[in-house]
Amino acid sequence: MRALAPEGRARDLKSIFETGSSHARLEREENKLIGAVDIGGTKIAVGMVDDDGRVLARRECPTDPERGYANALANIREMLRATAAAANTQISGIGIGSTGPLFALTGEFGDVNFFPNWKGENPVNDLANIFQVKAAMENDGDAAALGEAGWGAGRNKQRLMYVTLGTGIGTGFIADGQLYRGVDASHPEVGHHLIDPSGPPCVCGFRGCWESMAAGPAMADWLKNEAPANYPHREDLTAKRICELARAGDAWAKRAVDRETYYLGLGLANLVTIFAPDAIVLGGSIMKSADLFLDGIRKIIHESCRLVPSDRTELTLASLGEDSNLIGAARVWHHRFAGEGGPRGH
Repeated sequence: MRALAPEGRARDLKSIFETGSSHARLEREENKLIGAVDIGGTKIAVGMVDDDGRVLARRECPTDPERGYANALANIREMLRATAAAANTQISGIGIGSTGPLFALTGEFGDVNFFPNWKGENPVNDLANIFQVKAAMENDGDAAALGEAGWGAGRNKQRLMYVTLGTGIGTGFIADGQLYRGVDASHPEVGHHLIDPSGPPCVCGFRGCWESMAAGPAMADWLKNEAPANYPHREDLTAKRICELARAGDAWAKRAVDRETYYLGLGLANLVTIFAPDAIVLGGSIMKSADLFLDGIRKIIHESCRLVPSDRTELTLASLGEDSNLIGAARVWHHRFAGEGGPRGH
C-alpha cells in the first residue's frame, strides 16, 4: 500500500481546498440543506437531507482506502457539489458518520482497520474549510442512533439504545438527548463485550465477543463448521442465505437461526440489565429477517432480566430504511449545532 509523501499530500489537499465553495456561509438559510456523508469500509455515500430527515439527492463511490485520504476527500467534495446541484440547494452544514475508531470532538480518525493510513486525518476541518460551513462527525453507530432518535423509531424516547446487526455489531446510546461518551469522549464498543470466553477469536484480539458470536459472518461460520461435509449449501453461505434456507425448512439453517437468536438475545438482555433503556432500536442487514428472531429474543430478555422492568423496554425495528446512515449523518449536524444538545466530554 503506497502512502502519499507529506509534500504530495499537501499539494493534493491544497488543490481540493482551492476549488472549494467560496459563497457558502456559516449561517443556515431557508434554501440550504445539510450535506450528509457516510464513510464505510467499502463505500462512501453522500446526500442532501432536509430538516424532516428526507434524502433529496444522493451519490456514492468506493472508499478505495489504498488510494489515500486525499482521493477520498476529493470524491466527497465532488459528490457534495453534485448532490447539492441535483437538489437545487446550497450546503448549510456537513454531518459525517464514519466507521471508527475516531475522535468525535476533534474530528480525527483513529486506528481504523479499513483505512490504516488515514490515522490523524481530519475530515471535519477539511470539509469545513472547503465549503466554509460548520461540520461534525460521529461514529456511524452513534450517527444512526441520532437519526432514529430524531426522525425515526426512537422519537420521544429519553433513554434509547440503537443496535445495528450485520457484518459487525455496532451501538449508540442516547440518554436525555445526549450521546453517551466514555473516557476521553470515546465510543463504547458494545459489540466487543464478552459473551463466551471459549468462543471463536474476534478481530479485536479476544475470544467470544458478542460480535464474534452473533454478527452475520459468525452465523455463516458456525454453519460451515457444524454442518456435515455433504451439506449441499455450504458454498457462499451468508446470514441472508441462511435465513432464506431456514424459511424453506432447511434443518441446519433453522439450527443456525436458533443459535443466532440465542446469542442476539443474550447480548441484548445484557444491555437491558445494564442500561434499562426505554427502547432498543434494531437495525442492520440481519434485521431484514427480524421475524425469524424477535419472538425468541423477547423471550430471552423476559426470562433473563428479572431485576429491571424489562417489560417496559420497547424492542423495535429501525424505521429510516436504506438511507438510515445518511439520515443519521445529517442528524449529527443538528445534534451538535442546532440547539438540540451539544457534545459532552469537553
